[in-house]
Amino acid sequence: MAVVETERQGQIFQIRLNRPERMNAMGLELRKGMAEAFTTFRESPDLEVAILTGTGRAFCAGEDMKESLERGKPGTGAPLADPFMNNELEKPVIAAINGYAMGGGFMIVERTDLRVAVRGAVFEVSEAKRWLLGGYNHGHLAGLPHHIATEMALGFRFTAERLYEVGFLNRLVDPDELIPTAYDMAEHLLTLPPASRVNTVYMMRQMRPEVAPDLSKLAAALNNHGDESDLIESRAAFSEKRKPNFKGWLDPEDRYRMPTLESIKSDDSSDS
Repeated sequence: MAVVETERQGQIFQIRLNRPERMNAMGLELRKGMAEAFTTFRESPDLEVAILTGTGRAFCAGEDMKESLERGKPGTGAPLADPFMNNELEKPVIAAINGYAMGGGFMIVERTDLRVAVRGAVFEVSEAKRWLLGGYNHGHLAGLPHHIATEMALGFRFTAERLYEVGFLNRLVDPDELIPTAYDMAEHLLTLPPASRVNTVYMMRQMRPEVAPDLSKLAAALNNHGDESDLIESRAAFSEKRKPNFKGWLDPEDRYRMPTLESIKSDDSSDS
């Protein structure tokens, strides 16, 4: 059984993450399957719109903690040649979110152009639980009010109903309406003149919010500001279903010695 299944229906290409026993976690085999599927989608002149969904109770649970622990290194592993994940895909992608979209699964949803979710689906930006800096940029990229973006960055869970209310989702449907609604949206896109569809998707992607370069540099510094052994500890505790034993900082005084925008600029000046 393939961990990523595909199905063609005219010019529409459905991609299904099919690892339900692991909640479609982003293990290496699944990531390779996604890369192959999206490469096929990009390179086929007969395919114009993709629908991305999952099987089971999850859309995608994000990082495969078991594989991370076996590797002894956090994260999903080395990047693959995936035009969707590498922002090289010119064609529109519709997310049909059938259940949990957590961590990297949430980030997959972020990359899509249109989103339909089942009622009761659960979303979480998980960086605050697994790294040394929470997902500060996700709410900003979604155009959410600052206090809601802060809630998201701190790892609180959101229901599909709430994300629909704040404008992150385009449609909210019952489970039996999920795939038909996604296909209806795809069929609408196919009624547009081809150049209009491609140009409009391209233009809307260019208009997505971005984090200012100085803030991105500050975030990179903060992502290393702490005891990095906590990264593996968080994953081990999750896998072992126990309370984590975090250390926080190698030097307790570091919690008061925060990197700042001014220190980042000063470091840049000394390097030049």
